[in-house]
Amino acid sequence: MAGKMDQGKGRIKEAAGVLTDDESLKSEGKLDQLVGKLKEKAAKATEKMRNILTGNTSTNRTKWRA
Repeated sequence: MAGKMDQGKGRIKEAAGVLTDDESLKSEGKLDQLVGKLKEKAAKATEKMRNILTGNTSTNRTKWRA
């Protein structure tokens, strides 16, 4: 969820940077989008590893809670 929010925030910042011709804001927006994508990939990798370690191969599993 946090990854999607970062990506959305980044798209908004990038668009604002384009509209205001602010290179710094555009770059910050692109960075936020990248961070969001990395968060999503990390979450998927964590879930996959958790499934491997617990022996659960089901993809329809609800989120595991500690």
